[in-house]
Amino acid sequence: MNKDNYIKIFDTTLRDGEQSPGASMFIDDKIKIAEALDAMGVDIIEAGFPVASKGDFESIELVSKKVKNSIVCALARAKKKDIEVAGDAISKAKKSRIHTFIATSKLHMKYKLKLNEQQVLDHIKSSVKLAKRYTNDVEWSCEDASRSNRDFLYKCIELAINSGAKTINIPDTVGYAIPFEFAQLISDIKENVSNIDKAVISVHCHNDLGLAVSNSIFAITTGARQVECTINGLGERAGNASMEEIVMAIKTRNDLLPFKIGIQTKMITKTSRLVSKITGFDVQPNKAIVGANAFAHESGIHQDGMLKHSSTYEIMTPESVGLKESKLVLGKHSGKHAFSVKLQELGYKTNKKNIDKIFNSFKELADRKKDLYEEDIVALVEDEIIRVNNHIKFISLDVHCGSTGSQKAELEIEIDGFIKKTSSSGQGPVDAVFNCINKLVPNKAKLSLFQVNAITKGTDAQAEVTVKLEQDDKSYVGKGADLDTLVASAKAYLHSLNKIYIKSPSMILDLVVRCLLVLADSSWPVDALLRLVLEGVLSPLIFLESQLPLLKDLMLRSYRVAQK
Repeated sequence: MNKDNYIKIFDTTLRDGEQSPGASMFIDDKIKIAEALDAMGVDIIEAGFPVASKGDFESIELVSKKVKNSIVCALARAKKKDIEVAGDAISKAKKSRIHTFIATSKLHMKYKLKLNEQQVLDHIKSSVKLAKRYTNDVEWSCEDASRSNRDFLYKCIELAINSGAKTINIPDTVGYAIPFEFAQLISDIKENVSNIDKAVISVHCHNDLGLAVSNSIFAITTGARQVECTINGLGERAGNASMEEIVMAIKTRNDLLPFKIGIQTKMITKTSRLVSKITGFDVQPNKAIVGANAFAHESGIHQDGMLKHSSTYEIMTPESVGLKESKLVLGKHSGKHAFSVKLQELGYKTNKKNIDKIFNSFKELADRKKDLYEEDIVALVEDEIIRVNNHIKFISLDVHCGSTGSQKAELEIEIDGFIKKTSSSGQGPVDAVFNCINKLVPNKAKLSLFQVNAITKGTDAQAEVTVKLEQDDKSYVGKGADLDTLVASAKAYLHSLNKIYIKSPSMILDLVVRCLLVLADSSWPVDALLRLVLEGVLSPLIFLESQLPLLKDLMLRSYRVAQK
């Protein structure tokens, strides 16, 4: 393959994408996305920022072990600790990279870094050289490059390459650049950096002006050979450059963009849906390539043209991005084998245990719904996927509502093996359901978003509910799907709470204490209860040893109180 026209795809969904408020992912979620990106043919997967948290470090470490083909990359500031932790996180990867960065604009240097030019240069040299001790593949970024002084920028890039960087990333960090301006920046770098031929030029564009994809493509035409992007354009503020749009632009307009890429485009739609489901970020209907309306035609003129020849109104086929045109697929009389085949066609791998559970859910849905569509099956499967490791699980719901009388809900849930029931009233049925949840799972979260969408057409369409909870200046997005909108609402709310409990050790301890109160009327000794908790309740939570004395103290106090 000609290296001069091959464009490397650097996916940062797991790092920059996760920085979207509310897009926080569990470790298992990150592994699912990483495996999908690997199978898709992504060249480099930026798995995270390992120094940020223990969870980030663990997820990068696990991704490094799971990924088979892609380069696994870890982000690090130009700091000794950052780079050392990044090196440890990627040590098990078959192919690894450290991506280290420092700002080069006067604005960032003065107000954020509080460093002068010489100090920044010193940091570049030391950080790249240190990263080289852990991997031979080092990428260096000049943060806020599009607003940096050109002469200083050239000097920084030259030093980074001399220090060992093999990839130079030019970020439009705040989405400030205009396409022709950004293209000129890449040209100027090629002309004015004496050793630029020893490195690959990469670009990382943000979408603050809606120009991230355009800037990336213009940069390719003037010499960039790596593009940093995310699935669905996920990312901070207005997001990053959308991978699917860049890839399909190159594929579709190869006459003007004569470049090669390694992406298996038929996996685009499936991966897009996976990321959307895990993060809770819906894809807008008119989103290019992966939106629900991307291949929909309502106009009579358009429909007539499509029936005569699809290329009259479609510049790419739905099949090229992994979208199936057929809608009605299975019914209540379908057997498990046919259902398994359909799941395989949709790109889902399942074992016997999973298939039995999902098939039972499918049969229940088929008994309740007149027509079943592929979207229904996708929603069903992905609803099961995101709940695999939930510690708070939905069991049943009964709601009394209407124009007269009280709005009352009766809810049953499971908290790490303990069944809890309650009832509550509210200003409406949804309010009553949420009040039930808050009684069973006390929390300080505030509801900031409640959104209901129909997955398919018709009065028997499944409802997909999105719930966003705010706590401690952080957002947690949950999703739920069901024929019953109220059940979907309960599932979505519980999904959000599961994320909060995973992220908040204090809430986990509180949850444990409340579970102990259920057991406290027994005559079991505390040590036995501790063992039960550790083996049953806390084993999936990976509790730190340092927390055990506190846990035991809480158990003793709660046990004594309950006995009184």
